[in-house]
Amino acid sequence: MRFELFIATRYLRAKRRQAVVGVITAISVIGVTAGVASLIIALAITNGMRKDLQERLVGSTSHVNLMRVEGDGIRDWRPLLARLRTVPHVTAASPGLWGEVLISRGARSGGGLIKGVIPADEKTVGDLLQSIKEGSAAALEPAGASGGGVPCPAGSNAANGCGAAVLKEIPPIVIGQDMAETLGAKVGDGVLVTSPQGELTPLGLVPRYQRFLVVGIFKSGFYQYDSSYAFTRLVDAQKLFSEPDLISVISFKVDDLYHADRVGRVIEAMAGPGFQATNWMEQNRELFRALKLEQIVTFIILALIVCVAALNILIALTMMVMEKTRDIAVLMSFGVRAEQVRRIFLLQGLLISLIGTVLGLILGYGLSWLGGHYRFPLDASVYSIDYLPFAPRVWDAVIVAAVSLGVSLIATLYPSGSAAKVLPAEALRYE
Repeated sequence: MRFELFIATRYLRAKRRQAVVGVITAISVIGVTAGVASLIIALAITNGMRKDLQERLVGSTSHVNLMRVEGDGIRDWRPLLARLRTVPHVTAASPGLWGEVLISRGARSGGGLIKGVIPADEKTVGDLLQSIKEGSAAALEPAGASGGGVPCPAGSNAANGCGAAVLKEIPPIVIGQDMAETLGAKVGDGVLVTSPQGELTPLGLVPRYQRFLVVGIFKSGFYQYDSSYAFTRLVDAQKLFSEPDLISVISFKVDDLYHADRVGRVIEAMAGPGFQATNWMEQNRELFRALKLEQIVTFIILALIVCVAALNILIALTMMVMEKTRDIAVLMSFGVRAEQVRRIFLLQGLLISLIGTVLGLILGYGLSWLGGHYRFPLDASVYSIDYLPFAPRVWDAVIVAAVSLGVSLIATLYPSGSAAKVLPAEALRYE
């Protein structure tokens, strides 16, 4: 093999009688480099999107949710919560009351989901209350824990709705950053929360409404949460929905998020009939399935670049065989076997592919590192995340390199076979 490799490298370095052969060889290397780099960058982006979305979804919300299949919610939930906290692999549990509401401030309004929580428990199953950028979630603590009332946010006064007497009557609320921008609200402002679960009066169904004080604004970076989620105290949510001592969901955190389905079935069985447990994988199955399909389609489309480069390798080697016919005949007359001639041109094609593949891997991982270091901003309302994530993997390099070298090897079969079929007497007859 050292003899064949020596001849192959000499052929690559030698000056061409036909300059077009050298140009096509250079184009082949550039084509392989571009194809491999594109594949690495595309796979890094799709892996980054999947990884980032998974981390934000799983980090911001619970792993398992338990709800009643029928009825308006879970009553007498305290002994049930205490019992389910003892389930193996459950690390935390938190009760909550969800409800769809309309949140407005002046002429601005927007729909959202408000969740009544016990802050100390909610922080153990989700990170949204720990990602507050303005204000504080301390006001959501029970009134007795802080001596009564809601603390006045820094920089607030009676003019903007923050006063000692007012705060004792207005319950606190924490909203997402995108929702705050939609409403034009900031910490210390009052918002009106309207529930569609109204009261029946002689004049018909009248929606229930309650004024809340914005005490905190969180930013998770996930548009769905930042634009529609809001948190208040469990007792205040129960008053808003006229549901005393009722919750709609019990949220759980488990020690291994990839076993959430298994733990969910245990929780459901221990809760008894009438309950249903869902996990983060079920809730986001379609999203991750779409990301996987996008990754496969992107790989196939960008692999066509490598196929085009392989065609260039085929053309370059075919023209080189035609150019080196006399050299091949001389070598064979000296005793070089046909198999050795075939390996010379196989190695030559693989060298072109190897050089392009190595350069492409370096370029692809270099650009992926730059993309991850200098975050490119995205429109969160369109892409659900506010920057373009890159997550290159070593396994991707193995797959891309194997595909690149494999396609190039297939492209060298025809020209190397043609070179091996050269007849020395016929090739040298007219020389």
